[in-house]
Amino acid sequence: MKFLLSFLLTLGIIFPTFAQTYEFTRIDTLRGTITPERAWWDLAFYDLRVRFNPKDSSLTGTNQVAYRVLKTARTLQIDLQRPMKINRIEQEGKSLAFRQDGDAYFVELQKPQLPGHRETLTIHYEGKPHVARKAPWDGGFVFSKDKAGNAYIATACQGLGASSWWPNKDHPYDEPDSMNISVTVPKPLMDVSNGQLKKITENADNTRTFHWKVVNPINNYGVNLNIANYAHWSETYQGLKGPLALNYYVLPEHLEVAKKQFQQVPLMLKAFEYWFGPYPFYEDGYKLVEVPYLGMEHQSSVTYGNGFKNGYLGRDLSTTGWGLKWDFIIVHESGHEWFANSITNYDAADMWIHESFTNYSESLFTEYYHGKEAAAAYVIGCRKLIRNDRPVVGIYNVNFSGSGDMYYKGGNLLHTIRQITSDDQKWHQMLLGINKTFYHKTVTGEQVEKFLSQSLGLKLDKVFDQYLRDIRIPVFTYQFKNNELEYRWENCVDQFDMPVKVKIGEKEMVLKPTPQWQKLTGINPSSSLTVDINYYVKSKNVTK
Repeated sequence: MKFLLSFLLTLGIIFPTFAQTYEFTRIDTLRGTITPERAWWDLAFYDLRVRFNPKDSSLTGTNQVAYRVLKTARTLQIDLQRPMKINRIEQEGKSLAFRQDGDAYFVELQKPQLPGHRETLTIHYEGKPHVARKAPWDGGFVFSKDKAGNAYIATACQGLGASSWWPNKDHPYDEPDSMNISVTVPKPLMDVSNGQLKKITENADNTRTFHWKVVNPINNYGVNLNIANYAHWSETYQGLKGPLALNYYVLPEHLEVAKKQFQQVPLMLKAFEYWFGPYPFYEDGYKLVEVPYLGMEHQSSVTYGNGFKNGYLGRDLSTTGWGLKWDFIIVHESGHEWFANSITNYDAADMWIHESFTNYSESLFTEYYHGKEAAAAYVIGCRKLIRNDRPVVGIYNVNFSGSGDMYYKGGNLLHTIRQITSDDQKWHQMLLGINKTFYHKTVTGEQVEKFLSQSLGLKLDKVFDQYLRDIRIPVFTYQFKNNELEYRWENCVDQFDMPVKVKIGEKEMVLKPTPQWQKLTGINPSSSLTVDINYYVKSKNVTK
């Protein structure tokens, strides 16, 4: 079935999902599929070197790609999106032939590729990268100026893809073990990228090169450039794995307000290390970098544009008041260090892994400092943002993520599962366990679903089907007849069997409805019935 779907998508066949249609092209398939030209080699290391010219928004660069040969092959796929272009590809000093197919380049290797061997090739490229219209939702480069008129530039390419500005293996399933990033910019500008700053080279042409080293696996959209005349300060956080270097970069005119607002970073780390375990990138440090857009979860180089206000641009998304107790971008984008950067989706269709857990991390942060009731109020308050427009799970093999409901519906799915678990200690151990089990790994949605079911000791397959692959909100339907309560699930997937907590009169109990009517005897027909609001469901009394 997978191969048939891939073939149909290659031809541009329309794919229906819940009364919506999507037309995919060969470009989508080449981007979203683990093609034969990708499958035979395993990423080991990137050495990315970029020279950026703010005057004409152009860049030139090289990327040396080190890889392990898994099986014999002669053709290798590298991705770089137009209008960027590859000029030359070399291996062991010899130029290699390549052909372009849309945004993919297929390289013909001369040297025999022997399984178990490590090889490298060097890609030379140039161009003017795509300019984002509304970052971070529409990705690319963001160009602005500071108050002194200096260039203020940043990248944000989730969704659009890292290949929008540098050549790489642009599929989330494979990550390099480590990476070097060297960026040359004119003085007095500086570049802030991922990992630790190892040195700054002063060049004769009035430029400087900033050399960054990442020693952990890194997802390619998490690689970033941030170019400005930054002010910088640092501190050390004593965390679960010892001292963690915290570095902050902001425009000079915002230094004082930033120093106050960024005091929330250690608070965030304390809460998330409690819930999820150690920050996943101690060796690479943690940076918070001001940028001319809202923010993004770039690995060990989290970007920030929330105006130094609590909430989301000063607003509480939940309208409960709790969302104004903390800075949304500091909390949410940093939560992605655990869910997105350490645990990464194998296919973009499962991006809910990133966003659902990180959305729920906002509630967990609230719980850590303000209590369980405040946390529940926050996540429940965000339900009004759920659209139920299309499934949370996207379409596989074409780089197509699911509905934006992966945030608020995903968070409420996790909150609902927590109610089914009814054991906060077991819930906490699951969160610690998932981060330990999938530490620095790419994972499928199926793996995550199975882990939650097994870790919590619950049968959750129909729950995941309902909330991830369907757009309906289940309805707990009930009626009183004589001294009986009849109840069932409606508006649900086949065999939906999620238990739910209800209150009948003054008595709380857990019922186990299915799509078939069930009965509970000895019930006063004049009793009131309410469903626990912590479950993301609706209720309907059909008593006649």
